[in-house]
Amino acid sequence: MSMTQQAEPAVDTPPAPGRKQSDGRTRQRPLALRLLARPEVGVFLGAVAVLVFFLFAAPPVRDGSSMANILYQSSTIGIMALPVALLMIGGEFDLSAGVAVVTSALTASMLSYQLTMNVWVGVIVALLVSLAIGAFNGWMLVKTGLPSFLVTLGTFLILQGVNLAVTKLVTGNVATDDISDMDGFTQAQKLFASTFEVGGVNVKITVVWWLVFAALATWVLLRTKYGNWIFAVGGNKYSARAVGVPVTFTKISLFMLVGFGAWFVGMHQLFSFNTVQSGEGVGQELIYIAAAVIGGCLLTGGYGSAIGPVFGAFMFGMVQQGIVYAGWNPDWFKAFLGVMLLGAVLINLWVQRTATRR
Repeated sequence: MSMTQQAEPAVDTPPAPGRKQSDGRTRQRPLALRLLARPEVGVFLGAVAVLVFFLFAAPPVRDGSSMANILYQSSTIGIMALPVALLMIGGEFDLSAGVAVVTSALTASMLSYQLTMNVWVGVIVALLVSLAIGAFNGWMLVKTGLPSFLVTLGTFLILQGVNLAVTKLVTGNVATDDISDMDGFTQAQKLFASTFEVGGVNVKITVVWWLVFAALATWVLLRTKYGNWIFAVGGNKYSARAVGVPVTFTKISLFMLVGFGAWFVGMHQLFSFNTVQSGEGVGQELIYIAAAVIGGCLLTGGYGSAIGPVFGAFMFGMVQQGIVYAGWNPDWFKAFLGVMLLGAVLINLWVQRTATRR
């Protein structure tokens, strides 16, 4: 018998067929958790719940004309909520968005009427003014490093004062003159404030524009390089700049998109009512921001979608009109608004923690 024994070679047992080994890091999460990770899922469920509630609490909501009115109210909020949401995903927000809508409408109205020009001239100049306001906000932000809260709060106060002072100076009143009999008004009204019929129900053109803008914003966010830039600068602008993302361009262009939205909604208001009240718009910026937050966009940036704010705006329109159709005191709307906002924030927080939990 030998004093030394040779060790037998180890035999590796192959894994059983059909069994896939995993270290726990590559394990696929359940479908429910993956759905919860989507920022628009929570607000979609909330919108469905609000709709069902008012279908029972306010029977007039079931009428086609009532639903068309709800969609119209939602669209006027939703068109602005979309660029505001993109800006929030990019890590900023704009407190001047509400009064900027009125600034745009006032510019187009007074320029056209006082100079007796075709209204399309006023519309184009108003677009340039709105884009310039957005560019100014973005430029101030990137050049000074100040928080967007301070920059846009200053712009908010400036525009609020200018709207009132210039309107009184030019027209001698707090409202602009009626431009309904001016050249180009009918054509502009067809684009911004017309109505079409669907199944015997009159629907505002803003509903169509709202859905078109939502589809376009979704495509930009999910299918383009610019969409990647938005998420990158919202997540961490320093890391984004380090990998070649044009942070300055992205930030300024996002503010200009808000300016474009303000111009479009301002033109709708002008060509719907033919005149503009210079003191309007204060407080609307909070509704736009709230619709985006309820839609799943985080104030910290880097997270959100374009579809979520669509449902958020629909919830606003549903509650605003549903209270009226139910015969309740409309003063309760702001209370419902606060409840929805807090509820959405808590739900989004729970959804993120649940979705990221292993």
